[in-house]
Amino acid sequence: MTKIYNIGVEATLEVIGGKWKPIILCHLGKGQQRSSELRREIPEITQKVLTQQLRELEHDEIIVRHVHGAKAPFCVTYDLTAFGTTLGNILVQMSVWGERRIAQLNDAGEAVKILNPDHSGYADIINQAN
Repeated sequence: MTKIYNIGVEATLEVIGGKWKPIILCHLGKGQQRSSELRREIPEITQKVLTQQLRELEHDEIIVRHVHGAKAPFCVTYDLTAFGTTLGNILVQMSVWGERRIAQLNDAGEAVKILNPDHSGYADIINQAN
């Protein structure tokens, strides 16, 4: 069956849409990570959802799963593929827009803050994409 998209944004959102995938990708922009490292960096995500999101991103060839070791327990890490790194500019723009939104909400008197304003992961994504 042929997939039909009305605009390209639909194809993008099909791959990176949702609450967790862009966050996972930003963390992987810092470099290869284990599932347990991602769980520590994204404490609100459940292990089940993290595993599901990682599998979907792997299926869409945005990330690659590496299994290290000859016997159990294996060390499993995840990394962006070359195609996955091309999402860097999109993720940086989403972050910049989000920070502007946070500032706008603060200016309107809402108590909003960003816990981790470190952009090193975003910068790494951009450097890999270029």
